[in-house]
Amino acid sequence: MTRLKFRNYFMFGALYFTQGTILAYFLSINALYFKENGLSGTDLGILGTIAMIPFVIKIFYGMLSDRVPLFGMGHRKPYILIGLFIQIACLIAVPTINLSTNFWLFVLNAFLLQMGMALYDTCTDGLALDTIQKSEEGTIQAIMVGGRALGLVLTAPLVGLLAEFAGWNWVFWALAISTLIPIPFVLGIHESPRTIDKEFNWGAFKAFKDQYVIAIALVGFVFFTVYAGVNAIVNLSLEVRFPTQFNKAVAGLISSVLGIGIILGGVFGGRVMDRLGKKKAIWAALLTSLIANAALAIIPNPGWAWIVVFILGLSFGVQQTIIFALSMNATDSRIAASMYSILMAVTNVAQGLGMFLTGTLSDIISYRTLFFIMGLVNLLAIPFIGKIQKGKTHDLQKSNV
Repeated sequence: MTRLKFRNYFMFGALYFTQGTILAYFLSINALYFKENGLSGTDLGILGTIAMIPFVIKIFYGMLSDRVPLFGMGHRKPYILIGLFIQIACLIAVPTINLSTNFWLFVLNAFLLQMGMALYDTCTDGLALDTIQKSEEGTIQAIMVGGRALGLVLTAPLVGLLAEFAGWNWVFWALAISTLIPIPFVLGIHESPRTIDKEFNWGAFKAFKDQYVIAIALVGFVFFTVYAGVNAIVNLSLEVRFPTQFNKAVAGLISSVLGIGIILGGVFGGRVMDRLGKKKAIWAALLTSLIANAALAIIPNPGWAWIVVFILGLSFGVQQTIIFALSMNATDSRIAASMYSILMAVTNVAQGLGMFLTGTLSDIISYRTLFFIMGLVNLLAIPFIGKIQKGKTHDLQKSNV
């Protein structure tokens, strides 16, 4: 591996690591922060839904990046930097907001933070699509999924300990500092001029008529609904069910175990797909998630939570890597960031829906029943798996010529 390739891989990993640090907060202790401030599961669901809107509309960021270079720095680099600085500013602002009395101001700040993250996330994906060879797609997706999960693993226990022993302000300051990590590497990017075959073309959007692309989007929607919905309530459910054994510090450790599972699932997700094929790999991840959710519903004591959460993370990591790799493979180079961002926007709508469902339903039904329901949601992906197995229509047509 050349030094330049290693540096680029590290940059992509660092950008996703930064996302993982924010994910660590939302998955491990945000629900506890809400609870301490007297807010309900419905409030948590509202925040999760609104905060996902920037990721739903990221298609517009992709189209802007595809069409408009900025400051003579290219199509991706300036947008990535702008997104990172927005995230830093919003994190620094959080301690100035009293969540108990200014819920909607907190939601607005979270929305802006997510806008910044969605911007650099979209353009990071676009940069990968611009620069990574087809043969490296599985590798780069494993690095991205693994980088984000590593951010979760390393940050979740830290923010849990900071919240427990230093106070909530230190949580947000630490997250702002972590956002600085990828900036030096992004500043070193030198984007190449675009070739004619990669210039933006509205006609390329016809690719969305392909049943293969539609199937990827729908399977991804199902998987990410379960992923986000379950993650949003795992720690809160354990604290409610086993109050004497769980606090904010333990919640951070639980999220780290989940993240380790996601890392390993991400690392091996590409290999699983290569060895089993698309169809069997998706089936394996689907069934593992279903079983892990059912197990989480019936664990008799908190000791089992560590094992079950790890297996849950493993299935999520495989699911994500498969969907990301398939989505990257399905994109048209003329609208790379736009098309990929649309496919990712579908998964982000799913995450918003998942968090809203579990947040709202947790005020109505027991966590046991809720985990069973979310496990069964995986089954909604079954009708679309066969379409993914067949591959892209235009690829099939080429193979028959």
